[in-house]
Amino acid sequence: MSESTYSYPESITVLRELDDAGVLLLTFNRPDRNNGWTIELEEEYFATLLAAGDDPAVRVIVVTGAGRSFCPGLDMQALEDSAKRGKPMASIRRYPLTLPWSIPKTIIAAVNGAAAGIGFIQVACTDLRFASTTAKFTTSFSRRGLPAENALSWVLPRLIGVTNAMDLLLSARVVTAEEALQLGLLNKVFEPEELLPATLAYARELALNCSPFSLASIKAQVHADLERGMEEARMTAIVQVSEHTSHADFQEGVASFTERRAPKFAGYSKHLDINRGWYR
Repeated sequence: MSESTYSYPESITVLRELDDAGVLLLTFNRPDRNNGWTIELEEEYFATLLAAGDDPAVRVIVVTGAGRSFCPGLDMQALEDSAKRGKPMASIRRYPLTLPWSIPKTIIAAVNGAAAGIGFIQVACTDLRFASTTAKFTTSFSRRGLPAENALSWVLPRLIGVTNAMDLLLSARVVTAEEALQLGLLNKVFEPEELLPATLAYARELALNCSPFSLASIKAQVHADLERGMEEARMTAIVQVSEHTSHADFQEGVASFTERRAPKFAGYSKHLDINRGWYR
């Protein structure tokens, strides 16, 4: 394991393991409850993501679930309590469920089983999505008397198109990994025993060979450009290219290429500049 001097919150519901390449593996650790979502898991997961976003030792994040499930949504006991109170969990949460989008590190989901409701939202809000052949997906909300929660009605059409998003949101039907791949929800599908090794290998490739500064900038670019016209995106990229060419990672990228060696990029730890719409 790699070492980080950054302070992370204590956690038993989200396991952490940082390898020597800077790949941080996060594992939802409630296998006895199939990793059902709770406020405790939510706060520990999001606090860990925020810390990882500021930790230069972390270059890529992989998220998976312990046991047979990724996250089948809100823990049933928490769901029953919410129904009795007549108040959603949103009334007591501290972070938006879309928080992974604001983290300046590449986040890859390794979906090892069921992903439903809040679990589906967490998958949709990662940057890359790999899954086991045994994984299944459902939005769930229409079958629980709920609307599409936490901007899923915004995110999902941008991932798989309006027609497909309408299908999954309105019907809340169960989708297999194979169909999810065909729809464009997933990037790749693997046999169960291959999922985590293949995902970690992909993450290591990014961590070892791609500039953390560039990864952060590109992630923010893609998100911001969803709301921009092409010309605005082009002009913004011109400004960013100018700024990137004065960055040490550009110099290292060119040097490593001409010298035919592996790059030695610096870590990345700065915050998202909301006004500019990209990571500084």
